[in-house]
Amino acid sequence: MPSVVKGLDLMPGKVAKIGTFSEWVGMFNDWRKEIGVERDEIASFKFDTLYGAIETEEIQFGHFKGRRKWENLRQIPTQQMRDALLNMIVYQGDTEFASCEQQRHLFETAPTDWDRRAITRVMIEEMRHGWQMCALLMDHFGYSGKVEAQKMLERRAFENQRLLGAFNVDVDNWMDFFTYTDFVDRDGKFQLQMLKYSGFAPLGRSMSYMLREEAFHMGTGNDGLRRIVQAGVIPAWLIQKYLNKWISSSYDLFGTDHSSSAHWAYVWGIKGRYDEPKNQGEADLDDLNDYNRHLYRDEVAGLIDRLNNVLKPGEPKLYAPDIKFNRFIGRWAGQKFHAQTGEPLDDKAYEEHLKEYMPSAADKKLLLDIIGTEKKWIAPKEGARDPFETIAEPRKSAINL
Repeated sequence: MPSVVKGLDLMPGKVAKIGTFSEWVGMFNDWRKEIGVERDEIASFKFDTLYGAIETEEIQFGHFKGRRKWENLRQIPTQQMRDALLNMIVYQGDTEFASCEQQRHLFETAPTDWDRRAITRVMIEEMRHGWQMCALLMDHFGYSGKVEAQKMLERRAFENQRLLGAFNVDVDNWMDFFTYTDFVDRDGKFQLQMLKYSGFAPLGRSMSYMLREEAFHMGTGNDGLRRIVQAGVIPAWLIQKYLNKWISSSYDLFGTDHSSSAHWAYVWGIKGRYDEPKNQGEADLDDLNDYNRHLYRDEVAGLIDRLNNVLKPGEPKLYAPDIKFNRFIGRWAGQKFHAQTGEPLDDKAYEEHLKEYMPSAADKKLLLDIIGTEKKWIAPKEGARDPFETIAEPRKSAINL
């Protein structure tokens, strides 16, 4: 039975500097200052570990289906399963802190005060998600958990140290931000939902509030894109390039095809399919990642269809890029396909195609020129409550530890 721990250096020689969660919190406070995001609203926010209800106390899939969910590591049958859980929690937490590092320069260029407060809330909640994952590591995984929680605050996206490539790319303009929060955070929603079904009950309970908070991030991104499309100042062909950039990256975030890690995580009952409870069909263990990836693409395509409803007349319709385009992971990695049609291209045609379908330095300059000189590049945010008025709403019924 192969191990599912892949790509995570557990660094057996690493010595933990932290022994308690309060010491980790001290590191967390220093991290915020070091990356330059210690704004007043963030510094004054009370971070908590929050647990919510899960649908059932029974494991819902895999070899242990019908047995009671595990409350601690001692109840989990094998070390390989414990390692797999550690790996998943570390990867999830790493993305949360990485996104704050990626977006750290956007406060001063926010198009409106509402957007500035929205990105501040998004960052606070991403930090809280990272906090939650580190609390799980320290509460349940002993010395290894402490080491991994420490390392999570030592890696830096802007030094290319985060575990997944998409989380080492700067998000340095508001077109990037809205596209990222709509589509990369939507991948996050899929991952959190799959972990909510986990046979490890503390992980499942952690997901309830993370998912509620994630909804605000996706909504901010989707509505931001709607406002851009509705304004009609940034041309649709340029918007499409940013859709191609971030959605193709998000396809990769679902992992490799024919993944043994996904296979065993499902058999062991620690990570389900996105539609697990309502999908009564037998899982194709050889194709789990691609199954979830296609569900994601279907959702994304529907959202883009809605954007087309506010598109300026005469502009080309926006679309979700083909699932084979610009892939670096899985069966299509490194192969050359047309972004819209999915047809194969030769090397020369693909090189020209990328210039036409992915953002270039000249495209970014044009985008920044438009944002810098056109006051109406984005439609105003109308009728929305202040993001900080509603920040506590997802937490009202949380079990607060």
